Amino acid sequence: MVKAHYMELIDQTYQFLPQNTLFQEKEDDMLIVHVFVHLKPDQIEAFKIATLENARNSKGESGIARFDVIQEKDDPTRFVLVEVYRSSQDPAKHKQTAHYQKWRDTVASMMAGPRTSITYTNVFPDEQGWD
Repeated sequence: MVKAHYMELIDQTYQFLPQNTLFQEKEDDMLIVHVFVHLKPDQIEAFKIATLENARNSKGESGIARFDVIQEKDDPTRFVLVEVYRSSQDPAKHKQTAHYQKWRDTVASMMAGPRTSITYTNVFPDEQGWD
């Protein structure tokens, strides 16, 4: 019963997407990266300061459509950076910027463990929907 309801919701959602673009990858699709960060408890405020500076500067890059910083409600030592790049080449360009390198070096010792990430391709909104 639950599975049938779930499948119905998926069908209802995808009926609004243009059929000719549904899950078709283009040569240079947008790239969305979720970066998962776990901090040492005494480093939360310092991490926020460094990360917000990096996020503000990142939003000024032509290859970044969106850069969000979110904090887990039930565990404030956990953050997710939601980085939306206009092309698959843009993450490498971002990592060459002075503000990213400063952030990377500043927050390295604040982490309780290595950061991890998951990479996604864009389904909705289309590329113009991010502007």
